[in-house]
Amino acid sequence: MLVQEILTKLGIVGETEKSTTFVSLNREIFTIVCSRLSNEFTLRMAVLYATDNRQSNHSFGLHAVFSLDETGEWLQISTALPESDPTYESLTKTIMSAHWYERYAMDMFGIVAIGHPDPRRLVHHENIPLNTFPLRKDFAWNTKLKHANTIYPMHHVTGAEGIYEIPVGPIHAGIIEPGHFRFNVIGERIITLEGKLFFTHKGIEKILENKSPIEALPFIEKISGDMAISHTLAFSQAIESISDIKISPRARQLRTLLNEIERITMHIFDISNICGMGTGFTVIASQGFKIKERLMRLSQEVCGNRFWRGLIIPGGLSQDLSSTELDNIQMTINKANDDLQNLIKICHDNDGLRERLETTGILKKEAALAYGAVGLTARASGIDIDVRRDHPYASYAELKPKIIMLEIGDVYSRFKMRYRELKVSTAMINQIIKTIKKDNISSTNKNNDGLGISAVESCRGEIITIVQIKNGVIERCVVRDPSFCNWPLFGEIGPGNIVPDFPLCNKSLNLSYSGNDM
Repeated sequence: MLVQEILTKLGIVGETEKSTTFVSLNREIFTIVCSRLSNEFTLRMAVLYATDNRQSNHSFGLHAVFSLDETGEWLQISTALPESDPTYESLTKTIMSAHWYERYAMDMFGIVAIGHPDPRRLVHHENIPLNTFPLRKDFAWNTKLKHANTIYPMHHVTGAEGIYEIPVGPIHAGIIEPGHFRFNVIGERIITLEGKLFFTHKGIEKILENKSPIEALPFIEKISGDMAISHTLAFSQAIESISDIKISPRARQLRTLLNEIERITMHIFDISNICGMGTGFTVIASQGFKIKERLMRLSQEVCGNRFWRGLIIPGGLSQDLSSTELDNIQMTINKANDDLQNLIKICHDNDGLRERLETTGILKKEAALAYGAVGLTARASGIDIDVRRDHPYASYAELKPKIIMLEIGDVYSRFKMRYRELKVSTAMINQIIKTIKKDNISSTNKNNDGLGISAVESCRGEIITIVQIKNGVIERCVVRDPSFCNWPLFGEIGPGNIVPDFPLCNKSLNLSYSGNDM
């Protein structure tokens, strides 16, 4: 069903620009309409975000963006909340996936979702003083805050003998970023698992305000270091949609190639991490990380750094790739895929390894849908979702990538998804290099004002980037990393497993602390 057909059934009117329809409603019916879109018309709420509009109309804006995956359309439902009373009826009561978004808007804007089932602070859980709202326009990015030291109310399990708590983190062994996990267990069996993140929130959304798109690029590239291509591509596409910038066929192909190289690199890392570091089967870790290192060095050779930074810009690419570089990429990617597939055979031949992976950390389809899971994690639980097909960008419409799907949703499913997607990505890279166009790699950049919505399928799943440009600079930039959607899934996949299986659950999702803690 098309957006306009749905709006007609609801008796409301919207304005369509390109593939996005905008609807403004009063707050009394905002929650009702969003609930009907989600539950009656089964639309997926992709993101919920807020804006500070007090200077123009003395209100805060609240915007729910729904995706019509079957038709490739976006629908944004907006409402204005008066600055004297920025409250509305919570969406979470009928749309479970809104739960973190609403808590985020409370912390960052002071917008209150009345009736939210878990109104605890999300980002500012301990150290930020009350009534501090960093994304309001009158909050300066370099404000020095006092240390609040407010105790965060973790959930506790009581009522049975032998229950005890295991705190893990926020500081971990190795080099991963901080995150706290609280286990309630009997013996080694997990009863509940709760996470607490945002210890190193970087404030990127605030920092981006009043920057030009070009000035913003270094910050966008570092939202999550291992997804520099995906985030920069999503941001650039949002800018391009505002100014109606046309990208050359060669630039679209090269963007797709880079996006798939990034996917391959991280899938190889994840496979090595799950089977090697997660279980102690270290031959997989040592060999897999060696393959991944070749891809990191490939990036160093091509663009002078190990994370493909500096290549994608609004309008296309900053530099072309020569035929020699493309031949090197093709050879390196094919060799990496072949070597990894040989490692997979070792994994399948090891009964002890498979016993650790199978039936561990099951994410049921119903839970994945409720939480708004995205990416490989969602597809491993039977949810047919992939931005490359549903909202095609770059050259994916021509390539028509095969979407890998599984149903069981355990660690083993997420492991299999990765090496199967490796084959698809490798085939696409070979096809791109075989059919690469001779053309310019960049288009003339325009600086129009407006709002652009963009989506990219990263190695972890759907990135949503929304950019509002006013007077040539960024008025508001919303970046929803896939980890923001998938971190809460630990509360679903942890219980029922034993404590030593938690690292496997963790590594099979491979979520970004940095991408979440923006």
